Amino acid sequence: MLASLTGHLTSLIGDHGLYAVFALMAIDAVLPAASELVMVYAGAVAAGAFASQHVTLFGSRVSQGFAAYLAMALAGTLGYLVGSIGGWAIGRYGGRDYLERHGRWLHVSPTRLERAERWFHRWEGWAVLVGRVTPVARSFVSIPAGVFRVPFAPYVVLTLIGSAVWAFALAGVGWAVGSSYETFHRDFRFVDYAVLAGLLVLAAYLIVRRRRSTTISRRAEDPAR
Repeated sequence: MLASLTGHLTSLIGDHGLYAVFALMAIDAVLPAASELVMVYAGAVAAGAFASQHVTLFGSRVSQGFAAYLAMALAGTLGYLVGSIGGWAIGRYGGRDYLERHGRWLHVSPTRLERAERWFHRWEGWAVLVGRVTPVARSFVSIPAGVFRVPFAPYVVLTLIGSAVWAFALAGVGWAVGSSYETFHRDFRFVDYAVLAGLLVLAAYLIVRRRRSTTISRRAEDPAR
């Protein structure tokens, strides 16, 4: 499953270049969309790792090397910024009540919202910046930031800084790996397996926890038992 997802994402980037990177990073600002893989692969494409894939902008090819790397990193940064603004608007104008009713469609459950609230309380003014450079958590900052009414201007500035650090760093990894990307990706597959195993363990834990909660609730409702 992960291999199929990885192949689909890399095919999108290979076929649509900057536009795919922009769109995928915009999605990742609200829903996890494997931004690590997106930006590393984008950097590898910029380095000319794949003979059939090039960086193009408005029909013109961007020369391989630093210019292509810069274009990919900027596409990722700006895409993430646009998606983050959209997520902030959903939270700001939808409000907490809306998310508690419909948040499951945006992967923002009441539990995640409570965790986000603790996150913002812990980091205060730095919550947005810290969240943007924290794996996984970075996709669950945008909407809660709107719900908790983080001021728009500071939010945009901190998001821009965090997304630029993330996009340029990961694209830099891909660019540095360059023509060795295939070897790097083949060896990196063990991380995919670890992630899948972690997800299965997490799913099992949540199922057991839910069953225990249901059992406790039933016992509380039925004192005779």
